[in-house]
Amino acid sequence: MFRMGSLTIPYTDDLLAAMGRSPAQLERELRFLLAVKLFELRRVSGGKAAEVAGMSKVEFLDEVARLGVPTINLEDDQLADELKDG
Repeated sequence: MFRMGSLTIPYTDDLLAAMGRSPAQLERELRFLLAVKLFELRRVSGGKAAEVAGMSKVEFLDEVARLGVPTINLEDDQLADELKDG
């Protein structure tokens, strides 16, 4: 069985006002941005990042692509193999 942890990030009302977000919107956005960064740094897979963000994998990868973050991260040797086989 997996244990579900949680993370608390304190923020003030002026951050909400500056960002024009409700508490729920801000928390959802922060979860998404954390997931994007973990994915971008290759710390987690797209599926795991989607779980962190509370989204489906397809929805997460679509949003990540809109941000300009590569959704396929291959090492140079992996890319060479893919191009050779293609």
